[in-house]
Amino acid sequence: MVKFINQSQAFGCPGVAPRWTHGNKDGIGTALFSASRVWFTIWNGIITEVYYPTIDRPQIRDLQYLISDNQSFFQEEKRDLHSKIERIWDHGLGYRILNHDPQERYTIIKEVISDPQLSCILQHTQLVGEPSIVSKLHLYALCSPHLNVGGKDNNAHIIEVAGQKILVAEKDDTWLALGATIPFTKLSCGYVGESDGWTDLQDNCQMDWEFSQALNGNVALMGKLALNPENKFTLGLAFGNSLHNAISTLFQSLEIPFCQQKSTYQKQWQEKNKNIISLKQKSGDQGNLYQSSVSLLLAHEDKSYPGAIIASLSIPWGEARDDQSPGGYHLVWTRDMVSSAIGLMAAGDHQTARRALIYLATNQEENGGFAQNFWINGTPYWQGIQLDEVAFPIILAWKLHTQKLISNFDIYPMVIRAAKFLVHHGPVTQQERWEETSGFSPFTLASNIAALICAGALARERNDSTTAQFLEEYADFLESHLETWTVTTEGTLVPDIKRHYIRITPASVDDPCPNENPNEGILSIANQPPGQKSEFPAKEIVATGFLQLVRFGIRKPDDPIIVDSVKVIDAVLKVDTLFGPCWHRYNHDGYGQRPDGQPYQGWGKGRAWPLLTGERGHYELMRGNDVTPYIKAMEGFATDTGLLPEQVWDEPDRPEINMFLGKSTGSAMPLMWAHSEYIKLLRSTEDGQVFDWIPEVAERYLGNRNSCKNLEIWKFNRQVKQVKPGWTLRIQALAPFQLHWSQDNWQTVHNFQSTCTSVDVYYVNIPVNAEQKAPIYFTFLWTEGNQWENKNYQVEIWH
Repeated sequence: MVKFINQSQAFGCPGVAPRWTHGNKDGIGTALFSASRVWFTIWNGIITEVYYPTIDRPQIRDLQYLISDNQSFFQEEKRDLHSKIERIWDHGLGYRILNHDPQERYTIIKEVISDPQLSCILQHTQLVGEPSIVSKLHLYALCSPHLNVGGKDNNAHIIEVAGQKILVAEKDDTWLALGATIPFTKLSCGYVGESDGWTDLQDNCQMDWEFSQALNGNVALMGKLALNPENKFTLGLAFGNSLHNAISTLFQSLEIPFCQQKSTYQKQWQEKNKNIISLKQKSGDQGNLYQSSVSLLLAHEDKSYPGAIIASLSIPWGEARDDQSPGGYHLVWTRDMVSSAIGLMAAGDHQTARRALIYLATNQEENGGFAQNFWINGTPYWQGIQLDEVAFPIILAWKLHTQKLISNFDIYPMVIRAAKFLVHHGPVTQQERWEETSGFSPFTLASNIAALICAGALARERNDSTTAQFLEEYADFLESHLETWTVTTEGTLVPDIKRHYIRITPASVDDPCPNENPNEGILSIANQPPGQKSEFPAKEIVATGFLQLVRFGIRKPDDPIIVDSVKVIDAVLKVDTLFGPCWHRYNHDGYGQRPDGQPYQGWGKGRAWPLLTGERGHYELMRGNDVTPYIKAMEGFATDTGLLPEQVWDEPDRPEINMFLGKSTGSAMPLMWAHSEYIKLLRSTEDGQVFDWIPEVAERYLGNRNSCKNLEIWKFNRQVKQVKPGWTLRIQALAPFQLHWSQDNWQTVHNFQSTCTSVDVYYVNIPVNAEQKAPIYFTFLWTEGNQWENKNYQVEIWH
């Protein structure tokens, strides 16, 4: 029977405004059995966000120990002790933490895992040091619940159950329970910054408050532990969908000796990793980062929604973020997720990639698109449209299909719906891969071209040659415009290089007649400091995304424009560190740590991204160069525990703000995109061939190109103004029509019935002869209602 101790209510409701904690984690862990639906994170020697019952639901801010002698000093682990962390095993995500007193009076040794079978975090703890000093120490466990993805409106209680007093918290029927294999001698619930345990101890180094509950606020739980002569115990933090569920899980988990729990946990990870390909011979660190990368990718898959892989178990600059923005990186981005799935394929794990594809297919929107990002139950979070995120699931499907790794699940409906979306909505993307700008993006166009060729090949296998040809020809249309849309001829960034790829040619998806000239656009760049310039000529903003054209087989690595563009990004974006080179996303990037080391909050300075080192390594492999420097650089950017950050500091060391050249900033760590990039780089090096290479794409665009069609497309969301002589002008619409057109100023009139496709596009081809001078005029008779468009359109002949 559970008894709530309701003797006293804490003061100071609701407490200070809640915040999350730092995003640059030192450790990530979870068991592999689906019954254990809990994930933990570690930062600076303590447990930080714990996720339950799904991987997108953080439930606490942090859990740490406070230490006091009851007289002269009080310390907390995360701020006052010197921390060292290491993985317990090469394969698996268990951690050993040593938190040292700066005056060398004592050390707290912790081993952190999750229960292999239950939703409980286990932290085996030992307090060591000079016996005369340690015997005088008092140890307190302090937990800050942020239940159901928020620090507001939490409720904290002391309860008595089975003869023991423990701490619990609740919000909206999600419960946590905190206990240990030794009893608490004192317990208290309070409001953070007002009546919590930290505030209590800070006053006089003693625990004076024993409040039995704190309701509807930003609360904290604290218990004073009754240390045994060995100063050893296991602390448990359990979760449940009811009070009984949480406390039963806690006691069940603590009943099993920690050494037995740890052994079972390790065996789970060993079993999972036994079929992983050995690539350590290609690494520069004996496989440390590779083994960690594989384990981290596996750990980022949810257990209730198989195949759902999030971007990162972190909240970038969480210490500066409150409940108003519940989404960190613990969401699904299809771009990141496909990268993770293919990364695991590169490591030899095909099952996870197969689950990922099926999961994506079940979350595809009715129109064939995918949300910008979404919670793992499929609920969209941000509302942008990124065409590359629609393309990548097609590429994953094709990769699995060509390796005969799909048995009974029919991938074709998902592929065709996604291809339909690309044809309907392109070529302008509302957002490119950095999620800030609309227009013609080399990276997005590369993914779209590759995806459409893959979709066409699949259609051809299904004996639908008409659809295959239509999709392939639409890809040809995109491919033939790459330089026109995304290469400036007026480069100013590097002397003597006039032609190079730019980040993006700005265009609005709502403008049917955008300016497609990359020399003329003005690009607005987000996240700039107040009062700073935010608009720049688009031709002066460069990024590394064009390398994807080489990676997929659309352009050769020695293509002159590619080579010159590499020189430009090296001059403008490259950062040299002690570990090796790294690159910024683009010049004037404002998404990153502020110059003074403060967190990004609406503005900052974009730092260097290790995943871009991996992308460059793939390019150098295709050029026949040694990629070892890029492999070693990524290994250098990682922590000792094998975590790769989203961004690394790009300036000389600043010890006073804890920023070091080539090491993580406060953004997300680990980033699964970076880890998958590293795995794929090792596999590509082993194979001597880029793992993401798509032979069908290369055969079409790098061979004799006899099958490529010179095609110009007019459609209502892209009303082209000119067509080249000798090309074909294709008129597309989303409903059946008869095209009423003339090539001699209506002296002669032609009526062509539109051709239907399986992607709900209707089209008419107009051949433009080489001698054509006069514009092409046309209008529509909509056949379903027998109604005229009542408007004439024209396309000039390019001279």
